[in-house]
Amino acid sequence: MSAAIVIVGAGLGGARVVDDLRSEGYEGDLILIGKEDYAPYDRPPLSKAVLVGQQDRVDLKPDDFYVENKIDLRTGTQVTAIDTAAHTVTVRPTGGGESETIPYSSLILSTGLDPRSLPFAEGLAGVHLLRTVDDAHALRSEIDAATRAVVVGAGFIGCEVAASLKTRGLDVTVVEPAPAPMAVALGEKVGNMVGRILIDRGVEVKTGIGVAGLSGDNGKVTGVELSDGTVLPADIVVLGIGSTPVIDYLEGSGIELADRAVGGGIACDGEGRTSAADVYALGDVANWKDAAGVPSRVEHWNNVVEQASKVAGAILGVVVENPRPAVAYFWSDQFEVKIQALGHPSGEDDVHVVLDEDGKFVVYYSRNGIFTAVVGAGKPAAVMKMRAKLLVETQISDLLG
Repeated sequence: MSAAIVIVGAGLGGARVVDDLRSEGYEGDLILIGKEDYAPYDRPPLSKAVLVGQQDRVDLKPDDFYVENKIDLRTGTQVTAIDTAAHTVTVRPTGGGESETIPYSSLILSTGLDPRSLPFAEGLAGVHLLRTVDDAHALRSEIDAATRAVVVGAGFIGCEVAASLKTRGLDVTVVEPAPAPMAVALGEKVGNMVGRILIDRGVEVKTGIGVAGLSGDNGKVTGVELSDGTVLPADIVVLGIGSTPVIDYLEGSGIELADRAVGGGIACDGEGRTSAADVYALGDVANWKDAAGVPSRVEHWNNVVEQASKVAGAILGVVVENPRPAVAYFWSDQFEVKIQALGHPSGEDDVHVVLDEDGKFVVYYSRNGIFTAVVGAGKPAAVMKMRAKLLVETQISDLLG
């Protein structure tokens, strides 16, 4: 009997790849290992529906899925070492206990990201990171007793958390060193348009300024000190300052890592193969090469789905049919507004505002005269109809009339 296919990381990537493997007829053993105590769940709702109290957790599969598909789901388990020569992984319970060595025929790494913190935030109550469902519940449990919140970082997570906390009735201030919210993803001009959504609903947005420290009393946060000396009173502080790939367990494995200049993470080819035989990586932790051989690490939900189908196909030697999006897509829900993006927007692109009225907008991006992306707020039809234009080389002049 051959060894199992072992998947490390029981999130979206892990759930999708075991589903794809079974759907394609693989009947061998599957072991899905997750560090958290829960079956795979969806993370995007954590900063939205879970935080505002509409949901507690959004499981990706029903409980009986793992039993019916004979998937050995091991939650509360972490991988401590990988021996690529022996084709084994060493695991132990996250709460402590004896280690176990598991042989594998193929190994899939989908360990995701850990949120960054600040050195002066350690050990201070009321300061939160948001990556897991436990993080979301811990933050939610403090909202009713709080009045003022400061969100550090105005990326996707920061803006969504700010909107959710404001919805729950708190006075919210967002602090961002970049010149506009979501400027890294969308550029300054469109970032400011996103910022209006927050500002128009009562969130105070401070851009172009950093955080110098946190103040506290009896071990509980009381304020955020900005780089100009201003102190913002705070009962709750949420840090949304980015994340780093979870790769600590790879030490000594010999598995090649990607350079930080191209996003870091685990270096892969265009089908998720790593430098080690029979070892694959997918999702936020994985740095894949595109058709031109250019490496990048993409942190979007639909990218994980696409990669899972490719990894399953590479392992089985087949092409897994998957109705995956042919155009990159990501979204962000803030208050009642859905912000959507198709393509690859960049702050270095030319920006063309097609519509901007009543708090809704549609923006086209172009590079060297070629249409590269569309971003819209509250205009889903206007965004999605541009998918076909992004599948081919389209002159921006043809779209602008």
